[in-house]
Amino acid sequence: MRTELKIARCGLACALCGENARCGGCGLEGCPDAGSCENRRCSMEKGVGHCYECPEEGCRKGMLSNPRIFGFSAFARKYGEERLLSCLIRNEAAGVRYHRDGLKGDYDGFPDLNALFRFILEGK
Repeated sequence: MRTELKIARCGLACALCGENARCGGCGLEGCPDAGSCENRRCSMEKGVGHCYECPEEGCRKGMLSNPRIFGFSAFARKYGEERLLSCLIRNEAAGVRYHRDGLKGDYDGFPDLNALFRFILEGK
């Protein structure tokens, strides 16, 4: 885990990508896809640091089209980025995996945001 990478502008959990991740993370301006990232461009144009800070609450642009990433962003909007990160770190220590089968992991496949939020908060 690379906690210094934190949460990307869109809600992607850069911190959980792994020790051998090829990028420096969105939060540290080290993402190799920064030039083409729709969420980065949009948030910078709007003057916000993250999509969860944007007044356009239901936006599904770019990476937010992924239900997990949209859910992480929505969680950060409701509970704050630090709480999201601390829950993800605690859950990973308890065996919850961000990536288990390729890019899919334990945070994928929830029927709605409330179910995902409960899983993030409780780790089960």
